[in-house]
Amino acid sequence: MQTSYTTSTVHNEIELCEINSLECKQLIEKEFLKNHISYYVRWPKPSFFGRKKDLCIICVHEDVKEAAETIVRSICDEAGYSVKFLMKRSVNHFL
Repeated sequence: MQTSYTTSTVHNEIELCEINSLECKQLIEKEFLKNHISYYVRWPKPSFFGRKKDLCIICVHEDVKEAAETIVRSICDEAGYSVKFLMKRSVNHFL
């Protein structure tokens, strides 16, 4: 017996971008919510010498990667925020 859940894949999030500004993060979050894009924010552990407390990584599902990238580019280009696009698979550490 095979259920409909057997063919679906899970944990297919990507690290979309890395940003340094909390204001930029808030603008991106508002726009994602307006466009019904599911996301989560990952806060990397700061290293001893490179402490960047506002640095965060925005992760989205790979199916909405293009729409999310367009939104982030438009916000960061318009307001002049720096952004680094990562576009790599997110490593999930559960447990």
